[in-house]
Amino acid sequence: MKTPPPNNRPQIGGVWWPALVAAAVKLLLIPSYRSTDFEVHRHWLALTHSLPLSQWYSDATSEWTLDYPPFFAYFEKFLSFFASKVDPTMADVHRGLNYASPPAILFQRLSVILSDVVLVYASHRLTKGGNFGCAQRLLIWCLVIWSPGLLIVDHMHFQYNGFLLGILLLSISFLEEGRDLIGGFVFAVLLCFKHLFAVAAPVYFVYLFRHYCNGGLVKGFARLVVMGSAVLAVFAAAYGPFWYYGQIQQVLHRMFPFGRGLCHAYWAPNFWVFYIILDKCLAFSLVKLGFDIQAPTASFTGGLVGDSSPFAVLPTITPLITFVTVILAISPCLVKAWRNPQPKMVSKWISYAYTCGFLFGWHVHEKASLHFVIPLAATSLRSAEDARHYFYLSIVSCYSLFPLLFEAQEYPIKVVLLLLHSLVMFFGFSSIFPRSISTTATAVKGGRDNNNKQETPTFYIGWFGKFYLLGLLCIEIWGQFLHRIVFGDRFPFLPLMMISIYSAIGMMYSWIWQLRMISLSH
Repeated sequence: MKTPPPNNRPQIGGVWWPALVAAAVKLLLIPSYRSTDFEVHRHWLALTHSLPLSQWYSDATSEWTLDYPPFFAYFEKFLSFFASKVDPTMADVHRGLNYASPPAILFQRLSVILSDVVLVYASHRLTKGGNFGCAQRLLIWCLVIWSPGLLIVDHMHFQYNGFLLGILLLSISFLEEGRDLIGGFVFAVLLCFKHLFAVAAPVYFVYLFRHYCNGGLVKGFARLVVMGSAVLAVFAAAYGPFWYYGQIQQVLHRMFPFGRGLCHAYWAPNFWVFYIILDKCLAFSLVKLGFDIQAPTASFTGGLVGDSSPFAVLPTITPLITFVTVILAISPCLVKAWRNPQPKMVSKWISYAYTCGFLFGWHVHEKASLHFVIPLAATSLRSAEDARHYFYLSIVSCYSLFPLLFEAQEYPIKVVLLLLHSLVMFFGFSSIFPRSISTTATAVKGGRDNNNKQETPTFYIGWFGKFYLLGLLCIEIWGQFLHRIVFGDRFPFLPLMMISIYSAIGMMYSWIWQLRMISLSH
């Protein structure tokens, strides 16, 4: 009697145990450090609860004005119904700023934890199809749900990236199944929650136009109308009320504040780091040579959000320049999507687009690396080379977020989170891609067997990876211990600058690797 084959279909219950472990860790992090983003979202919650919709995007009660798309404002409005019951003061925009009572802290922390249900379900759905085994699905769930970057940004620093990335993964899962209409619809919903995800919109447009709107002129046009109608319906639901009140211009002004400058307060580790450093080096060199040039200051590393765009020597970068640069960087991916729109490549194309936006975009936040690190987790098991790339990238991404938590009591937490994540990846990838040798031919010579052996693809950390990761360790030791010994209180910006530059090297390597893999794909 033959033993029936094991049921390899993913069960929804299987994803909940890593989710529960993550929830337990998130509950322990409730008393940890909170950034000003905590007050930002508390104020938005109070603003949407206390004021009529027509005033949401014009109110200036606080400096933390509402600058997310309408669906996120509606989300804050939804939370405010419950917040007003827990602590009425936290939902009252007229009762002062920087309010953080114990009930308010607990409510907002729990709201982030509960909203991560979307990410958990999306992780399950993304691994529902394909040829994933049980161990592979479990590893992907752990990489996504236990992401140290998400824990740092959402559950310590405080934001709501988890459920937004969950919506992105849901959209990708539908596209990979060939359900293009609902995949495009879900992406439109995501854009109305957070417009920064629009970097991948060109990929969605080209892919859906070629893959969904095909089948001849009449059928293709009909599908284009259906898809366009679905997307327009989403945007009408989001922006329609503000159009009615004549607030559209104000909404767009708040959503696209180009006056904030090229770089964020802490340099995101992207291409513009090298541009800024080159400008500073050229300026100081020319000053030493006697040229009448204004020597650059450390404004880029001052830690303030503002216009930090002027350069001493190199041309000033404008939002238009960054936009064109991002489009040019994405173009190889768009060409591939146009010529051969394959559902299996969607996740890699979308991740590559977000990588381009991170590296070449305007006023990029370091937290935006999550936009491509999380989706790439789902493709990390396609080959040993994908696994190696993800191993390096996720470590660099997490380490680049360390400056967000600058208080001493959080230092052990972020280090432990990164180390545990690295161990999960190392042992997980090693088990999926073990070093094994298969014999292809055997010959007997001189009384001994000579085997022609061929190694199967395996996960390993090569010399480049070991060298680069050792460099990360050296950068951290310098910033935490040696900088004070050598320089004392001088050059306070240097440790942050070193983290940004060194992490940017890793990010550029990831971009080049992704570009190469996309170019070689068929």
